Amino acid sequence: MKTALTPYQEAVQEDRCAPRTKIAIPAQLRVSGSPAFKTVVHDLSLAGFSASSIGRLRADQLCWLTLPGHQPIQGRIVWWNRSIAGAAFDHLIESAVLDEIIAQWGRPLGGGVTRSCLY
Repeated sequence: MKTALTPYQEAVQEDRCAPRTKIAIPAQLRVSGSPAFKTVVHDLSLAGFSASSIGRLRADQLCWLTLPGHQPIQGRIVWWNRSIAGAAFDHLIESAVLDEIIAQWGRPLGGGVTRSCLY
């Protein structure tokens, strides 16, 4: 008898469909039923992201990531650990959009940071 996998267990069975780029982007994150909060996106790919979240988020929560100058992108939380959340987008973002974001935010002044000072 096969047991049901959690969304995270299912995700780790698959190869990543796109490489993630370490980055530091100020953004807003909103989870279903809650107001948006300020965050920092730590890595980004066509398929998902990780970002700071002081409050605990639960796997499979619906969320929307809003990057500066872009419309909100819908996804689902996959994991939360020590104030960092990982999420998968419901639909892959366009590669041209990702390239534009990385070109704008990939090399911040001072070399950037890859983790926030939340912990």
